[in-house]
Amino acid sequence: MTEPAGSRGDTVDTRAVVDLLGVLAYAELTAFDRLAEDARLAPTLAGRAALARMAAAEIDHHTRLTARLVELGADPTTAMTPFVAALDAFHGSTRPRTWLEGLVKAYVGDGLAADFYREIAGFLPDPDRALILDVLADTGHADFAVREVRAAIAAHRTVAGRLALWGRRLVGEAITQSQAVIAERDELAQLIMEGTGDLAGIGRLIDRITDAHTERMRALGLNP
Repeated sequence: MTEPAGSRGDTVDTRAVVDLLGVLAYAELTAFDRLAEDARLAPTLAGRAALARMAAAEIDHHTRLTARLVELGADPTTAMTPFVAALDAFHGSTRPRTWLEGLVKAYVGDGLAADFYREIAGFLPDPDRALILDVLADTGHADFAVREVRAAIAAHRTVAGRLALWGRRLVGEAITQSQAVIAERDELAQLIMEGTGDLAGIGRLIDRITDAHTERMRALGLNP
């Protein structure tokens, strides 16, 4: 089954749409779990409350994505299940040990993943494209993370090196996760190939994601 791909005049396999909504629905569910857990690492009640509010936003996103899956005639659990192993492996290997590591992971690691999914969403027709871009929009975590990490670095310069290494590790793990997600579903791989046009297009996509990562690291006051 296919759907019109917006104004481009081509078509998108509905299975690819379901796959993308499925992986994002599970990603939002795990984001809720993780933010709620990381909130307990907060050194202040204000920080704890901030992450709790962000967790609430993530579960709202999850609800919207699963509702759209139902509209498409898909079972949300079935749509999410193929991506559980890859996303759980990523979070299992990048469990933050400190409050600051949790903030860097949410800002850098999740930001890189969001950039990747935003690029794919650009190949979809509305309303799915608009829905995905909306749920991937910043929930306020970016400014909060930058403020907290920069303040910590200003107070203790030695943490910058450790957090920079952590950020680089997150990138490597996030890339591995993205590759695992694509490898899991042929329809997603096909959507990316058709959307980018050729290998040069994929290269430009990777360059855009890499540039955005570099800017995030610099915004935190860390070396990319």
